[in-house]
Amino acid sequence: MKKRLPRRSSVRGQVRVLWYKLTLVTTERLMKEWSSQIYAFFDPTPAIEIIDGHRAHAFKCMAKGCKVRIRRFLDKKDARSTGNMRKHVKSCWGDEVLQACDDTKNAEEVRTKIVTSILHSGSITASFKRKGKGKVTYSHRQHTHRGFQSLMKTGRPEYYIPSPRTISRDVRLVFARTHERIAKMLGEYKGKMNFTTDAWTSENHRAFVAFAVHLEYEGVPLSFPLDIIEVATSHTGEQLAAVFADMLKEFGILEKVMF
Repeated sequence: MKKRLPRRSSVRGQVRVLWYKLTLVTTERLMKEWSSQIYAFFDPTPAIEIIDGHRAHAFKCMAKGCKVRIRRFLDKKDARSTGNMRKHVKSCWGDEVLQACDDTKNAEEVRTKIVTSILHSGSITASFKRKGKGKVTYSHRQHTHRGFQSLMKTGRPEYYIPSPRTISRDVRLVFARTHERIAKMLGEYKGKMNFTTDAWTSENHRAFVAFAVHLEYEGVPLSFPLDIIEVATSHTGEQLAAVFADMLKEFGILEKVMF
């Protein structure tokens, strides 16, 4: 009686399983050699992917909201290179974090003292959380001097001080999301809205115009600024009306206002 040969699809499946197991063994062996601090910013166990017949490790970034995966192909010369991982950490976590990483001894120290601290309390709002009943004050100055950083980290070296670029990025992100939320609220609002404006010239001779909106929202009176716009031309009624219309158009509520 003749034996049936296994189907081609079945053979391919067995080959893929064998290949995957071989890659898994290789991964476990390579993980013992991954001593660079940069690995602390990625999932400890990389995913195994097969792309166009080539085996690859996919390292997922651990930053909140980041979905980037850095791939390294096992059959390439740079199979152990961390160059792309460093580039991503610099753009995703910031220069200051990468510098702090380089000053540590190993990946475990980075994971426990830097990564864990940022993931739990690294948001910009957590840094300004009120403590006690004293008067709350804020400074807009960017403290990047090494002496200041050493002072702030005295006794608590795990504290992370965000870089100016990180703060600038967060402020722009918060502004964009707040602008979107206000535009949505005003666009869906069915009642009457009142607008006020004020114009002034700063000490360095730059002219600005501010616009604010006043309304009753869910039984609560609200008043908040919408925009501050520099108007370098003469503040005629026609010019101010044009600036006002552009601001309303940006919020998507131009049709709600009758000129």
